[in-house]
Amino acid sequence: MVALLIAIALILAWPMLKSAFVKRDLTRTMRHGRELYLIAFRMMTDGASKKNSNLAWPGDYPVTSLAEYCDKLVQNDYAKPVDLQRMLSAPGAECTATMSGAPATLMLSGKTALKLYKVKASDPSNTIFATSSNYVYDTPLDSNTGPFGDVGFVVVRKSGDAVVYKKNKATPAGFESAEKFQSDIGILPGTTKGKIEPGDGTTVLTAPQ
Repeated sequence: MVALLIAIALILAWPMLKSAFVKRDLTRTMRHGRELYLIAFRMMTDGASKKNSNLAWPGDYPVTSLAEYCDKLVQNDYAKPVDLQRMLSAPGAECTATMSGAPATLMLSGKTALKLYKVKASDPSNTIFATSSNYVYDTPLDSNTGPFGDVGFVVVRKSGDAVVYKKNKATPAGFESAEKFQSDIGILPGTTKGKIEPGDGTTVLTAPQ
């Protein structure tokens, strides 16, 4: 009888527990996004001080994929594959990072929990550096899109700010104005203040799905 009551209580509490687990994972992914940002910022800062164009923001390289950019982090000794694998993974989005070929090149497989944008040195500080993979700019969250469905999403900006947002903040409709949306969420690389269009366009480094 006691076991039955416990089972019923767990069933009733499961939706709340599931939501708590997802929020925990969102917070962890935010921290991972911030950690990845700090690595990228360190490499860019070193490049600026040494006038080395091989140490730069993602958008200042002729790269189109997340794996290519992450390979820059590894080859320049700013990150290890095992660290990138940890930062790019979350429950429901397991990424594998391995070195392959000769010379060895970083390869990513699986699904990534984060996606990075083609941020350049010339972009303003509120340009989006990374988001959780379930978020598409100015687009309502989809409950079927991993890793977090429509529970919430993560944004990391070029300034280093990292925030977990609720689903109602995914579009300007969740803010008092479009300007407030751009101020809080950020802008896409290469865009200007006041210009908001749904979708990431070509501003995202392609990642394994």
